Amino acid sequence: MDREIGRIAGLWRYPVKSMAAEPLGEILVSWHGFSGDRRWAFIRDGMVRSGFSWLTIRQRNDMWHYQPYLVDPARPDTSMVLVRTPSGEVYDVTDPVLAAELGSGVRVMKQDRGIFDAMPLSVITTRSVGCHNVQRFRPNLLVDTDLAEEDFLGHELCVGDVRIRVDRRDERCVIVNVDPVTARRDPSILRTIAREHDMHLGVYASVVQPGRIRLGDLVRCGQQVGH
Repeated sequence: MDREIGRIAGLWRYPVKSMAAEPLGEILVSWHGFSGDRRWAFIRDGMVRSGFSWLTIRQRNDMWHYQPYLVDPARPDTSMVLVRTPSGEVYDVTDPVLAAELGSGVRVMKQDRGIFDAMPLSVITTRSVGCHNVQRFRPNLLVDTDLAEEDFLGHELCVGDVRIRVDRRDERCVIVNVDPVTARRDPSILRTIAREHDMHLGVYASVVQPGRIRLGDLVRCGQQVGH
């Protein structure tokens, strides 16, 4: 039987990969993750065949300060996306002026199934976040629990009327060093994760049953899949 493990303490989507998060009170979850999540991304010039062509916080700390938002939140996967720049200007995500501001030769692309590094959902717990700003870790779901994410590996989690399967640990990179408020780097963050968590913090998950998740929803953990 499912056992209660905690509640949803935070929900975020990222309309544009590596730009600021959009906090949510509730979200429709499809087979491809949160509706409207990471459907847009910017590509670096000459890097299409590199294996990782995306322009991210790795290259520009200030990507955190570009704030994308949906014009029609009721239709997140088809809505126009606007981006407010650090200077306060607002552009359509497809505007060449925005791409030019981000770098020479940079261009934008859209992927209806989402542009993910690994899997469509990322999950982290309050235990793992500790005293840090949770946004350093760019999760979709924050679970308020005393358990560690590794306890969920191979299990299905039931959240609202959604079921997700926790498939793998989230291997961290230098992005976590960047403070989402100041955009300054602190290398000690990743060093601590390497020392205490073998470079991993949080987990990736896939969708087993689509539906809707709301802040405060109870999270239940089922039996390990296949057991």
